Amino acid sequence: MLSSIYAIAISGGFPLSKRIQTFSKGAGSQNMMLMLWIFVLAGAFSNTAKEMGSIDATVNLTLNILPGNMLLAGLFLASCFISLSIGTSVGTIVALVPIAAGLAHSTGSSIALLSAIVVGGAFFGDNLSFISDTTVVATSTQGCKMSDKFRVNSFIVLPAAILILIVYFILGADIKSPATVPSVEIIKIIPYLLVLLTAIFGMNVMAVLVIGILSTGIIGMIEGTYDLYGWFGFMGKGIIGMGELIIITMMAGGLLEIIRENGGIDYIIQKITAHVHGKRGAELSIALLVSFVDICTANNTVAIITVGGISKQIGDRFGVDNRKCASILDTMSCCVQGIIPYGAQILMGAGLASINPIEIIPYLYYPFAIGAATLLAIVFRYPRRYS
Repeated sequence: MLSSIYAIAISGGFPLSKRIQTFSKGAGSQNMMLMLWIFVLAGAFSNTAKEMGSIDATVNLTLNILPGNMLLAGLFLASCFISLSIGTSVGTIVALVPIAAGLAHSTGSSIALLSAIVVGGAFFGDNLSFISDTTVVATSTQGCKMSDKFRVNSFIVLPAAILILIVYFILGADIKSPATVPSVEIIKIIPYLLVLLTAIFGMNVMAVLVIGILSTGIIGMIEGTYDLYGWFGFMGKGIIGMGELIIITMMAGGLLEIIRENGGIDYIIQKITAHVHGKRGAELSIALLVSFVDICTANNTVAIITVGGISKQIGDRFGVDNRKCASILDTMSCCVQGIIPYGAQILMGAGLASINPIEIIPYLYYPFAIGAATLLAIVFRYPRRYS
């Protein structure tokens, strides 16, 4: 709020009404509104599923299948697989964070840690999936094939993913499953199965959430958990629970539009590219560019679109392989998007887990790891064939 007030106050040369219009334009932009509708539906689905016992049933199933010392690694692998299948980090977080929070309560683990595992794993697919927005935009702006970008990207991030998986094996070694695990009510798991399967088959995330909400209503009324009005009431409570998240997102959108309107993003691009010398410097400038713009836009796809053209020019001028350029754009945007506390993914994860977004950040091992892996790939000219 302070940042937004300050941005409006210092936007000189315009009357106050014009500044507020600009702020409102950013708050209500197409990208922002899409996120807000997803937040509304996610809140409704999450609360109705929780009230009918879906989370408890899914947690009990997980505890029956996985021993306690495999929970962290298993949750990370599930997040990686689902995000790779559906190509969206938000969809993965919506599906898995409530389960992660339930597992944390059942095993006495940190809710922030388990939520961060899902958020981190969600960026594995956001970065690598063939149907991810970031992959489509990165390859199209750099003029390379998705399969080629996937190959280069894999060389950079797979070692990081394996390392983080080992870390989760070690961290989870002392976790023990509860002595008695209640029996699993399979019918109550159906809403989550429907959400996962429809998402994996490529359905739009909003349609996926509507199907999930309808399934919780049908099963909840069949089971006698609630009647029609009770179902509506729990949906309403879930949406209200997303209120802070929605307001923060709108303020961030307005703030970032004022920054853009005043030339802040153009200024950053100009300053970063002013001192580029050689191929390594060109790759570092591309990484810095997309990182700064993602900080300013809180949307990794928009960040790649914003700097894709100039990154292509920088790459061509200094002989950077377009496949590596696309990989750097995608990976660094996912790294930054995965660690900023006002990004949609962390806000969504924190909202569903009912914790502060700042609590998740220290445990976001995978986003930090892929950022470090990308910088190492630039400095040490790796992979050699594409450097």
